Amino acid sequence: MKKEILKILERDSRLTDAQIAAMLGLTEEEVAATIKECEKEGLILGRLTLVDWDKAGEEFVTALIEVKVTPQRGDGFDRIAERIYQYEEVESLYLMSGAYDLTVIISGRTLKEVSTFVSSRLSTIDGVTGTATHFILKKYKDKNIAFTTQPEQQERMMFC
Repeated sequence: MKKEILKILERDSRLTDAQIAAMLGLTEEEVAATIKECEKEGLILGRLTLVDWDKAGEEFVTALIEVKVTPQRGDGFDRIAERIYQYEEVESLYLMSGAYDLTVIISGRTLKEVSTFVSSRLSTIDGVTGTATHFILKKYKDKNIAFTTQPEQQERMMFC
């Protein structure tokens, strides 16, 4: 039951307890109690709304930055990662396998704003030995939501 509720909420956090209960054949109280339990356990970390800022008329530049790091004794990558994710510009941060150790996703108003972040903040952190910045030109899909379809089609696609 818990996993099913989590999967449903991950797809659409706007659903009410009553809607989820109807989908799973549970009572509203059971759903509410399970969600509260998941929040206490740290399984639900937050609820997000995905916005297509291009359609909203706001221009943002999103960049994927690969970061090479020298791991620190006793902490590995954790201390450097914690330092990086403290920056407000950082939307996501992942430890990766491959040529680079970390992947950072950031957004800014301009290319210059993003490049300034990389050159003056990110690359100057002790332990960061290199970066490679890739600018995202167009989003087609994010968090299982396609950006190219109409909202009515999105709902049909999510629950099929």
